[in-house]
Amino acid sequence: MNFIDLQGQYRRIEDQVNSRIRAVLEHGRYVNGPELAELEQRLAEYTGTTYCVGVSSGTDALLIALMALGVGAGDEVITTPFTFIATGETILLAGAEPVFVDIDPRTYNLDPDKLEEAISDKTKAIMPVSLYGQCADMDAINGVARRHGIPVIEDGAQSFGALYKERRSCSLSTIGCTSFFPSKPLGAYGDGGACFTDDEGLAKSMREIREHGQDRRYHHPRLGLNGRLDTIQAAVLLAKLDLFDDEVAARARVGDRYSRLLADAGCVTPFIELYNTSVYAQYTLQVSNRDAVLARLADAGIPTAVHYPVPLSRQPVFLAAGFRSIDLSVAERLSDRVFSLPMHPYLSEEDQDKVAAAVIAAVAES
Repeated sequence: MNFIDLQGQYRRIEDQVNSRIRAVLEHGRYVNGPELAELEQRLAEYTGTTYCVGVSSGTDALLIALMALGVGAGDEVITTPFTFIATGETILLAGAEPVFVDIDPRTYNLDPDKLEEAISDKTKAIMPVSLYGQCADMDAINGVARRHGIPVIEDGAQSFGALYKERRSCSLSTIGCTSFFPSKPLGAYGDGGACFTDDEGLAKSMREIREHGQDRRYHHPRLGLNGRLDTIQAAVLLAKLDLFDDEVAARARVGDRYSRLLADAGCVTPFIELYNTSVYAQYTLQVSNRDAVLARLADAGIPTAVHYPVPLSRQPVFLAAGFRSIDLSVAERLSDRVFSLPMHPYLSEEDQDKVAAAVIAAVAES
């Protein structure tokens, strides 16, 4: 049994993927080829945003967004400690300092009620993460940010395709960012990412930043980086985008079925807000005795993963610097309790039944 099944997906769209890649090999425009412009247009239409800027990774998407907003030395960016390192890492790379704020205990996303306490005269941006497949409460977060005149960057690396109050992830804030890492709900065959905005000036800035800061050839009015999305990855994403809605629906069916099977298993299943849908980038449970449960699942041949065992606030790179943070008791507690089960659109009911039975037994015996 696979934790994710990229091979199954490839078999379904093999002809389309190969045709798209062959077209790139034939025209030879491996950087900034026509597939990139086509992908950007389709992704903007999909999310309901005015502009999409394809970039080299989800990490670079966050960094480019911060740079476009002018975040730099002496600034603070508020974010969650319960996320992948890239979220906090890019704040440091931009020259700013992260300020960690605790999470909602049900959704694992940034708790809007904790934001006001964290804002200072140094706060330059707020970066919530839409974790495990569902969006953070972006209206509440945007409301706080608006009162203080602070832009918001949604880290939608795990939620691309999800709905928040009938609006798409990555269309919910000043800038939305996502990742096309292969294991993401919409994944390339290598690294990739995108930034989304309705602001023409920000879109122009982000396009320049991804091209070494140039506004025309050999003219560089700003600091930038090599942050372009390869044409071949754009071609792969175009092939995958054709079946993305089907896969999002399949993920929802798998996630909902897991929750029914595990309703009485003695563990905490994912909580999805009534106004949200989830793309289930991960299907994540909580248990009080994780190590024992994971050991029993491993013995039963069930692959698992832990996202994330150490909050960013306790990672050495942040801990040594002594950055400011608010009470993080929820994130600290949940980092010792969460783990994820196999999750992908092609997971069979037979395999789900096997996983659920193993979880029920492991929890009961631990």
